[in-house]
Amino acid sequence: MRFALFVVLALSSISTAALATPVRYEADWASLDRRPMPEWFLDAKFGVFIHWGVYSVPAWAEVGQYAEWYWQRIRTSEADGKAFAAYHEKHYGKDFDYRDFAPQFDAHLFDASKWADLFARAGVKYVVPTSKHHDGFALWPSAEASRTWGRPWNAAEIGPHRDLMGELAEATRARGLKFGFYYSLYEWFNPLWLEDRARYVREHMTPQFKDVVTRYRPAIIFSDGEWDMPSREWGSEALLAWLFNESPSRDEVVINDRWGRETRHHHGGYWTTEYAAGLQDDSHPWEESRGMAHSYGLNRAERAEDYKSARELILVLIDLVSRGGNFLLDIGPAADGTIPPLMEERLLEIGGWLRVNGEAIYGTRFAGRSCQWTEGTRPEQAFGEYKVNYPLLEQVGQKPVDGRAVKQVFFTRKPDALYAITAGWPGRTLVLRDVQTPDDPVVTLLGHPGQLAVKREGSTLTISLPDFGPEEAPSRYAHALKIEGGVVLPEPTTRQ
Repeated sequence: MRFALFVVLALSSISTAALATPVRYEADWASLDRRPMPEWFLDAKFGVFIHWGVYSVPAWAEVGQYAEWYWQRIRTSEADGKAFAAYHEKHYGKDFDYRDFAPQFDAHLFDASKWADLFARAGVKYVVPTSKHHDGFALWPSAEASRTWGRPWNAAEIGPHRDLMGELAEATRARGLKFGFYYSLYEWFNPLWLEDRARYVREHMTPQFKDVVTRYRPAIIFSDGEWDMPSREWGSEALLAWLFNESPSRDEVVINDRWGRETRHHHGGYWTTEYAAGLQDDSHPWEESRGMAHSYGLNRAERAEDYKSARELILVLIDLVSRGGNFLLDIGPAADGTIPPLMEERLLEIGGWLRVNGEAIYGTRFAGRSCQWTEGTRPEQAFGEYKVNYPLLEQVGQKPVDGRAVKQVFFTRKPDALYAITAGWPGRTLVLRDVQTPDDPVVTLLGHPGQLAVKREGSTLTISLPDFGPEEAPSRYAHALKIEGGVVLPEPTTRQ
C-alpha cells in the first residue's frame, strides 16, 4: 500500500513538474508569435517615453520635425535638412562635429528619484527611456559603443560619467513602476554599420543588446530603427528566442513589432503607432506613442501653443484605452537632466485626473464598443477615420456639428462593471443607449460619494447627475461613471 502511494505521489510530482516546464521558443516567427502577452502590459495602459541623449544639447528642429534626428539632418542632402544645416553652421560652425556635443550632455541636475516621483504622481505604470537612439550614444557603460566608434561614446565615459540607465532603473522600480527601454537596432554613422552590416549585427548590435538586457532586466523593450533590413538579416528571431528563453527578463518582458523591415503589425509583441490614433479594437495588443508637442527629443523651437493641452492628452488617453490600447506619452528632458516645467505640468494634470478616475482606466479591457454619441447617431463627417492629432477632440463637448451638440461617451470594462467616461461634463442628465444592466442598476460617479438616480427603459439608461458648481466636480475634462454589472451592446449598423 505504501509502495503504491509512493508511486502515485511520484507520478503526480512528475506530472506537476512537466506542467511547470517553461515553454521553449524557437528562433522563428511562427514560434515567437505564439508567446502570450504578459498581463501587466494589458493592465498598465499608461507609460512614459523618454528621449534623452546627445541630441538634447542642440535640442533644435524646425517645428514639426524630430529634434532627436539632428545629426542625420545636418548631414543629409535632402531638402528637409537645409534648415538644420543652416542652424548648425550659424550657431556652432560648419566644422563642429555632432560628437563634440557629448561633453555638454552632462546631466549634472539629473536626479533619478525625482524623475521617478514625478512619474508615480503622473499615474504612469511603466517607464521607457532611450537606452540608445540612432546616433549610437549609450546611456549605460556600453563597451561596444566606445569600441566600434573608436572614442568614448557612452554616458559612463563622457558627459555625465554616470550609469544613467542604472540610476533610473533603480529609482523607477523603487516606486513600483515597470522599467524598460527603447533600443535602436541601427546607428546612422557607426563605422562598422557603414563598412559591413553583417559584422555590425554580429559583433556590435547582438552583444550590445544582450548586455543592456542582462544589466537592467527590462519589463518592456521598444525596438526601433529596423526598416533598413528584414528581420532575418538583423538576427531578430534568434535574439528574441534568447530573450524569451534565457534572459533574466524572460518571464515578464514585453516587446513591440519593430524587428525588421517586414515586421510592423505582423510579428513581435504589441503593434505600434505614433502620432496617429492607434487601432480600432483589441484584436491584437497595441500602443500609441507621441510627444506632447511634435518632437520626441526636446525641441527648443516648440512653444507653448505647439503643445497639446492637458485636456487633449487626457481625452487621447481615454480614447486609446476605450479601443483596447495603451498610451506611451513622451517627454524630452534637457541635457542637464531637468524635465521642462511645461512637460511636468502636463504629466501632473494627467495624474490628478487618474487619481480620481484611474479605476476606469487601469486593468480595463475593450468593452466591445469604444464609444457612443449621446445626440443621435455618430456624426460621421466630424468623426471620419481616426486621424493624426485627433481633430475631433477639438470639437468634443464644445462645437455643434449639424446643429447638434457633440457629446461623446467612451466605454471601458472590467468583469464586474462597465465604465462610461464622458468627454466634458454631461449636464444634469446623461442618456446611454444600448446598455444592459441588472434590474436595479447601480451607477456611481467616480470621486463622488453615493449612488446616482437611474431610470432604465429596456437598454436605455437615463442617469441623473449632481448639480455641481463650476469647481465642484471631482475632476476636470472628463468624468467616469461606474455601472455595476453593465454591458454595452454592439453598435447597431443602422438606427431608425
